[in-house]
Amino acid sequence: MHLFNRVKYRTPESVEIEFTVAGIGNRAWALIIDYVILATTWVVFFLVWAFISAQLVDWWTETFGSATAVWLVAIAFIVSFVMYTGYFVFFETLWQGQTPGKRLVKIRVVRDDGRPVGLQQATLRALLRPFDEFLFIGAFLIIFHSKEKRLGDLAAGTIVIQTTTPTTLATFTISEQAKSLYAELLPITDLSRLLPDDFAVIYEYLQRRGAMSNKARSALSIKLAEQVQAILHLETLPATVTSDVFLEAVYLAYHGVGSDES
Repeated sequence: MHLFNRVKYRTPESVEIEFTVAGIGNRAWALIIDYVILATTWVVFFLVWAFISAQLVDWWTETFGSATAVWLVAIAFIVSFVMYTGYFVFFETLWQGQTPGKRLVKIRVVRDDGRPVGLQQATLRALLRPFDEFLFIGAFLIIFHSKEKRLGDLAAGTIVIQTTTPTTLATFTISEQAKSLYAELLPITDLSRLLPDDFAVIYEYLQRRGAMSNKARSALSIKLAEQVQAILHLETLPATVTSDVFLEAVYLAYHGVGSDES
């Protein structure tokens, strides 16, 4: 087992980012949460299905004859499987590699090159999940694979990483204006749109800006602020807010902290 296994990616801005691979413990907790949600959904579905079947028992009998029970079970099984796979495909595609369980545990699925997963990768992972869970094959692979991958990850070319990034190395100061803007951003902005590599670029800039010339710092700050603003779907910012203040506020909002120094 590889404790604190790490992977490195290089972003288009030439910033090298290092992430910790999510181990079997975090992944198991996320899966338990997801299965509780799925089980609740299944219970509701089967109750509704049983009620509808009872109301339409005559129609079912006329349509399928003696095979009515077999057809009802088959339809319920197919719908259940679609719900099972669709749950993971839907959330991992919509939430950029996270399900509700993964979001709570703070892990995320990304491609091997660090890019967000798409529909194809999420579908492959979901379809192979039953094979991974058969005799705990996936768990054994996660434990012994160098990058802690299960069958679904190997087929889809994905890896599961921790989304939390250590902040103890940061030495820059956060302005009071950024703290005020941070409080305003939380209720109006979905920070889940920011991927770990997006945050890492902000982090690197804020940490290194003191060593830049004023011209280079201004140009890069404006460019990064525009990119982050587009990701967060923020159309406008207050006229008094500079790009540096905006990036500081996003840094705070991403971590949900408000200390004097990060």
